[in-house]
Amino acid sequence: MEKQDKLTSFIKARFPYIYIESYEEDRVVKHIENILNNQLKTSREILVWSQSSGLKNRNKLISNTKSPGQILEFIKKYEQNAIFILFDFHVFFGNNHRAGDNETIRQLRDLIPYIKRSEARKTVIFVSPELNIPQTLEKDIVIYDFNLPNLEQIKDSLNRMISINTKVDSSNLSEEDKDKLCKAALGLTMQETENAFALAMVNDGKLNAKDIKVVLEEKMQVIRKNGLLEYVQTDLDIDDIGGLDNLKKWLLKRNNSWSEKAKKYCIPSPKGVLVTGVPGCGKSLTAKAMSAIWNLPLLRLDLGKIFSGIVGSSEENLRKAIKTVEAVSPSILWVDEIEKGLSGATSSNDGGVSTRIFGAFLTWMQEKTAPVFVIATANNISKLPPELLRKGRFDEIFFVDLPTFNERKEIFSVHLKKRLKDEEVTRDIKPDDENLIRYLAEHTEGFIGSEIEQVVITALCDAFFENRALEFQDFVKAIENTVPLSKTQKEQIVALREWANIRAVSASSKENTENYTNNSDSDNDITLSRGGRRLDI
Repeated sequence: MEKQDKLTSFIKARFPYIYIESYEEDRVVKHIENILNNQLKTSREILVWSQSSGLKNRNKLISNTKSPGQILEFIKKYEQNAIFILFDFHVFFGNNHRAGDNETIRQLRDLIPYIKRSEARKTVIFVSPELNIPQTLEKDIVIYDFNLPNLEQIKDSLNRMISINTKVDSSNLSEEDKDKLCKAALGLTMQETENAFALAMVNDGKLNAKDIKVVLEEKMQVIRKNGLLEYVQTDLDIDDIGGLDNLKKWLLKRNNSWSEKAKKYCIPSPKGVLVTGVPGCGKSLTAKAMSAIWNLPLLRLDLGKIFSGIVGSSEENLRKAIKTVEAVSPSILWVDEIEKGLSGATSSNDGGVSTRIFGAFLTWMQEKTAPVFVIATANNISKLPPELLRKGRFDEIFFVDLPTFNERKEIFSVHLKKRLKDEEVTRDIKPDDENLIRYLAEHTEGFIGSEIEQVVITALCDAFFENRALEFQDFVKAIENTVPLSKTQKEQIVALREWANIRAVSASSKENTENYTNNSDSDNDITLSRGGRRLDI
């Protein structure tokens, strides 16, 4: 049954109280007017009340009844078919921070039999920006989910704005670009959507694919107001990731999975990936690059912010975070170091809060229908609950190992090109010198990606300190002074690989891992065995 039919059914069945959670008061009123005009046989008038304006009918003042008691008494005595829309009545219901108005709540309960027995057909609809129902009224109020504008409604709004603003050049806006532009606005109210489109139009007098970023930036206002999520802005792209070819190829193949073209292939939207492995080898970097690859907003969830000292508020925080993520979908939800947030899921030291949060999060991951892609990163997989790792939660589990020789060459190439730009600094060192890159890769066996980056930074720091051009010996010295993680945490990495060999797919390509040999001393024999199953994705 469609949601509009559901509201129609509630009204026809003479439900006394209906609760609609929405910021869009005008849109809700128009929606109800549409129902009255097209689906209800019995005519009714719509009367709108607010504490500041009193009771109105089509902006005409009917009664100067501004107190809750007065309006409820008016409804009781009114003898005509009517739908009463009460704005912001939730302020009288109370919450965890303030007490409710007991007299108003009791008056609402007393009003129910009068509404049901009245010859006049009367329905009371509460419209509020937050869902807040007192426990004593839970059995008497039915909730109607009023969705944010859908894709078709947003397209209608965009087409209308384009037709009105004839001076705006939209000739380069293809149907595919228009579809992406409208999808970028999903999760916004209609007013926010129109504001974002207007801003895109006035920036340069044009409307094209470049304006998708403008809409996304406006969309992120929703995230900033939430406080539980962080909007991660990044200018990284796929070329900023050295190695990890399997993981990159997997992500590229699933780009545009939410497009209209993908629907023709009956491709399900990807749920997410868990990326685990050796710390400092590109897991977080991959999450950031995904946002640019897929042109979707990246939202980071800090599970530490979810937990709160007030009883029941942690569960509410998770619901708010999930609701926000779904509101701005399609989007990418990044849960960094997920094992730290869920490590208490198997204990009862916190009264079961961690267990309830974990259960709610798992249920959402399994059942979610909104186009939200979850990328979770983890360093210590032994702390992850086994329920999280079973099929159905994530599409794939990738293991990020120590970079191979070819991957180290790619990583050095990325950082050299990124940092060696000034000719005075790089007089004798060229960022694209194949011999240099090969030497550096050969002598950094067992180095993680962040250690490779630090080799380049340390070499530049030495040259800067001595106020001279960068020299080859600066790299040699930086490498010699680095004790890689593969030595200091050898046992932990071996344990990680043993776990990944049967449970995860190698993030590195088959070509980079097959016949891989270690050319360095025996202290780094850890690199002879690679973690993760070898699949050619």
